[in-house]
Amino acid sequence: MLDTCCATWVFIALLASLCVEATAFRQSQDSEFTFLLPAGRTECFFQTTTRNGTMEVEYQVIAGAGMDVDFTIYTPDGFQVVWEFRRSDGVHMVEPTVEGDYQICFDNTFSRFSEKMVFFEVIIEAQPGEANGDDEWAGLGEPESLLEYKLEDIRESIDVVHRRLEKSRQMQTVLRAWEARDRNLLEDNLWRVSFWSCSCLVVMLVVSLSQVYTVRRFFTDKRRVYS
Repeated sequence: MLDTCCATWVFIALLASLCVEATAFRQSQDSEFTFLLPAGRTECFFQTTTRNGTMEVEYQVIAGAGMDVDFTIYTPDGFQVVWEFRRSDGVHMVEPTVEGDYQICFDNTFSRFSEKMVFFEVIIEAQPGEANGDDEWAGLGEPESLLEYKLEDIRESIDVVHRRLEKSRQMQTVLRAWEARDRNLLEDNLWRVSFWSCSCLVVMLVVSLSQVYTVRRFFTDKRRVYS
């Protein structure tokens, strides 16, 4: 009975250590960033990639007049692979990638007064078999006897859970960006509606007072009557 309990605790400890190691060596290279792009400026970011992988870039303009920017992606060799003119959002896949630093640029030079708030996300996936995690898993080996569980089954289960959690996190991040964009758009529309409503009210008051004054002038006779 004691041996069974010890074996169970050993299995639990090993499973926990595998989860920690899986999180460590399969740490996602994905990144997301929200920044303020000043008027008349261009901001560029660099993303390191491996050979024969994939890089997906998604961006959204979530605040600013016009809700648009120019978007460009350059390879490590300086070639332009993606270019968009005055777009509010976009999704682009670069496949296969080359080893080096890709340059991701957002251009707001066409706007002289309006700054833009931009959100973008970069998702990196290496070619199967080239990740460091596979080597670490291979080095662990398969235990001879551990309650009839196989290390490969544990690995597959952890990988599936990790991929699904990462996908859920990415979707939630994108949805938060869309929500922020819609909220900013609604606030801008509310300000415009309030401004023009107040303007129309002021114009109506001025016209009404002018009409009253004009009508009263018609019935005002300042000439003196002599009898």
